Amino acid sequence: MLSEKQKAAAGQLYDANYDQELISERIVCKDLCFDYNSLRPSDTEARTALLKKLLGKTGQSFLIEQPFYCDYGYNIEIGENFYANVNCTILDGAKVTFGDNVFIAPDCGFYTAGHPLDAEQRNKGLEYAYPITIGNNVWIGAHCSVLPGVTIGDNTVIGAGSVVTKDIPANVVAVGNPCRVIKDIK
Repeated sequence: MLSEKQKAAAGQLYDANYDQELISERIVCKDLCFDYNSLRPSDTEARTALLKKLLGKTGQSFLIEQPFYCDYGYNIEIGENFYANVNCTILDGAKVTFGDNVFIAPDCGFYTAGHPLDAEQRNKGLEYAYPITIGNNVWIGAHCSVLPGVTIGDNTVIGAGSVVTKDIPANVVAVGNPCRVIKDIK
């Protein structure tokens, strides 16, 4: 029988609300986020060390502005030259992977978690988590939401305020709610 954590990794419905293993892991992560958000911005060495402890994989050159929030941390992988501005939220019940040279503007959220449409299942605390993948050289404008299971291709720009509900190809500008391609980048 699969644990709730294994079900989440497999993209199955899992109990995120009442499973003690997942609750404990989220508390550890929330404490690390609290510690990170409490550090002085000028204490770059401590900030970098804490993020390397919190996140599953990092490059050598990265910066995540405070405040920053995530659920587990270990499901997040960031590439080289990664930058996330203030109020970045990553609900990482599933893997969230960012390529190299990714720039994220303020107030963006990456949400792997979703809930069943069936109210009875929702009320039992069940949810699902689907991975999010962001390619290389991607710029995501302010106030964007990236939803479960989305992949954004290399060299793409997502316009401010977009809600990304489906995959966006490489080398395009995409905007809106729902986010859609409006032009190719040559």
